[in-house]
This record gives sequence, structure tokens and C-alpha cells, in this order.
Amino acid sequence: MAKNQKTPEQQQYEQLEQKYEIKRPVLKNCVKAFFVGGIFCFVGQALTYFYIYFFNFTEQTAGNPTVATMVFIAMLLTGFGLYDRIGQFGGAGSAVPVTGFGNAVISAAIEHRTEGFVLGVGGNIFKLAGSVIVFGVFSAFIVALIKTLLMKWGVI
Repeated sequence: MAKNQKTPEQQQYEQLEQKYEIKRPVLKNCVKAFFVGGIFCFVGQALTYFYIYFFNFTEQTAGNPTVATMVFIAMLLTGFGLYDRIGQFGGAGSAVPVTGFGNAVISAAIEHRTEGFVLGVGGNIFKLAGSVIVFGVFSAFIVALIKTLLMKWGVI
């Protein structure tokens, strides 16, 4: 029997599986993710203008407090159980922005709070987000190294 040949039982199972498989509304999910992510970005842009207007930040310096505020808002929403609902509705639209990072950090902390503050919360708070931090720092190092070399060689 060839490698890609399926037995009659496998073919029958495949037909049964296709009959009962729930079709995913891919386009609908993409539209919902687009709008949820867009709302997060709208709120972030509004916060940026808030910091520029009321606290005399510049466009270059307003990003840091905006990101911190967005992460804090996501942590509050997660703590009150609202971010999970937003995530269920918006899918990747809620996971991709920086608010997804805040949700990942605080949800791990909430999950392990019964084990105590040190071993539970402290030991597990970056369980989900740790890889994001590691690869973010590593990527920043590589980009800075490339920029430094290009500047040294006079390319930029």
C-alpha cells in the first residue's frame, strides 16, 4: 500500500468527520478581530493624545506611558473577568496588541495566587509572557547590533 493511500476505514472516518465538523466562520472571525484590535488601538491613540495634551509629552515620549496604561487597563479588565469575554468575542484582536501581554501576565498570576505570593504569583507571573520578553529582548539586541555595525561602517 502506498504511503498516501488510505484504508477504507480511514476514508469512512474522514467522510464521517467532514459530515459532523463544525464549519468555522473565518471571515466573520477576522472582521471581529479587526474591530476589537482597532478599538484597542483607538483607545491607545486617545491615551497618547491625552498624555500629549495634559502632561506635555511629545509624540516620541508619550508612547511609554500609553503602553503602561494600556497594559494596566488590560490587567484590570482581566482581574474583573471582562478581558476573557473580549477575547472570546475578538479572538486575535485582543491577543495581539500590548493588552494581550498584560492579560497573559495577570492571568497567570491570578491562576496561581492560591500557592502564595512568592512561589505562586512570583514564580508563575511570567509563565505565559516570559517567552515574549525573552524574544523581545533578544530581537532588540540583534537589531541594535546590526544598527551599530551599519553606523560604524558608514552605511547609515
